Amino acid sequence: MANTRDEQNGQDEQRWIAETLERLSHSKFRARFVLSDKDRAYARAKGKTVINRHAHEMLRDRVGAAEPKNDGKQTPWRGHPVFTAQHATATCCRGCIEKWHHIVQGRELSDEEVNRLADLVMAWIERDLTHHPVQ
Repeated sequence: MANTRDEQNGQDEQRWIAETLERLSHSKFRARFVLSDKDRAYARAKGKTVINRHAHEMLRDRVGAAEPKNDGKQTPWRGHPVFTAQHATATCCRGCIEKWHHIVQGRELSDEEVNRLADLVMAWIERDLTHHPVQ
């Protein structure tokens, strides 16, 4: 029974990611983000496991607190694939997280919320890498 529940949760998560990426694609601002060639090379060189760890760390450290330092200005525009993905997925500040993902400001993000947002960031990065294969 647990295996079926885990499979259902995984399918629900994949559906949520697909629906969220689709919704974000209709925003002119969010849809304009793409990884730079340098960021793509970095993501490929480091691999999914390392970039996933970075996504979790950056989300926890930069937007995970109830009142993040410099909220609204804490995520650079470039310099790491996760930064670009955070802007593309509206996980860059607590205001965007509240607006797009309905997670209220003023309280710390739970581990489950960080994991879910990191999964979204990783899905966006993986999609960008797929759409821009190595030449």
